[in-house]
Amino acid sequence: MASNEFQPLQGMSDINAPEIYIWRMIEEKARTIFNSYGYEELRTPVLEKLSVFKRSIGDTTDVVKKEMYAFKPGKHDIAMRPEGTAGTIRHLAGRGEEGLNARVFYIASMFRYERPQAGRKRQFHQIGVEATGEANPLADAECIALQQHLLEEWGLHGSKIQISTRGMPSDRKPVADGLRAALQPHLAELCDDCQRRIDENVLRVIDCKNESCQKIVDQIPTAIEFMSEGSRTYLDQVIQALEIMDIEVEVNPKLVRGLDYYVHTVWEITHGALGAQNAIAGGGRYEIALGKKAVPGVGFAMGMERVITSLEACGITADQFAPKGGVWLVSLGEAALAENMKLARKLRAKGVRCGMELEVKSMKAQMRKANRSGAEKAIIRGEDELAAGTVVVKDMNEGSQEELSLEDVIRDA
Repeated sequence: MASNEFQPLQGMSDINAPEIYIWRMIEEKARTIFNSYGYEELRTPVLEKLSVFKRSIGDTTDVVKKEMYAFKPGKHDIAMRPEGTAGTIRHLAGRGEEGLNARVFYIASMFRYERPQAGRKRQFHQIGVEATGEANPLADAECIALQQHLLEEWGLHGSKIQISTRGMPSDRKPVADGLRAALQPHLAELCDDCQRRIDENVLRVIDCKNESCQKIVDQIPTAIEFMSEGSRTYLDQVIQALEIMDIEVEVNPKLVRGLDYYVHTVWEITHGALGAQNAIAGGGRYEIALGKKAVPGVGFAMGMERVITSLEACGITADQFAPKGGVWLVSLGEAALAENMKLARKLRAKGVRCGMELEVKSMKAQMRKANRSGAEKAIIRGEDELAAGTVVVKDMNEGSQEELSLEDVIRDA
């Protein structure tokens, strides 16, 4: 067993080959699809002022109260980002009018100090998008369609979309008052956390996983019933737009999502491959106040680790995306080694995946390495080939080989 000295911190992981190949596939396909929807990539700092997250995520959320890596090295309280939206909106607000009508995506590490368990790490990776300035139901529907498109492109078919609404900002007080009044007769039956949440953030009672709390929630009116007609109409329009695109959704009034900046549409995508903890992605419409600016937008995020777990459960593994093809240069003698160094440079300049040993070894050892590399062909050179200006090309799959001129090999590479 490796010494703890060489292990990453608890809740964090190294990602190397072959595992890295499925990560690379996910990222490359995401970038291609985001480009087709008109999104540009954005990379924000890992560290932000703590106020950026408090203002957008909310002081009373578990993320801010319990899970952030926050410290004060100087005059500012700073934190490692626990999610991608707040920093993205902070950046876009600083770009003036241009930032208030933008489409950006990010692929980045996030950090939360929580108990590591299956599917949850302290450093995790998210892929997300934010579209600002488009405050209408069609934008929400398109964002959901984009997220489903991504999952299917990765090979995750059969996901289910649950949708709900947080209503307009003006709905928050009547919703909170209505839920508190409905829950009050059952206060003693709620878990300790939910008894506290009734005053701090009553919506969190709705999605509590405690079985006794869920039984009570099933008995009271839903949050949607306390919302304005305008909020319910907005949700209906999102659903209608999705139906036009042949995307099926299920309305789940218990779905509230845990961040305070959401307004109107919220959604969650689940997949059976994950078992009981089956949420794979989520998103929603938001309105974040930064200074004097209220930035409207819609976006989503999905955890790459959970995507990979789902892919593996569906039989899609990293080995399927390992680099294949290319050539392996076999050098029989010092002179051939020197010439193959030059040949490798020429082939790599043409974009050919090319490997070789950098010292003279037996042909058997070099061919074994060529086989492990996944190369399609081995190019073998010894004294005779150097003198004749030729190479022996061996097909690593079929085992056949032929002698070709060096010029032809370089030209046709």
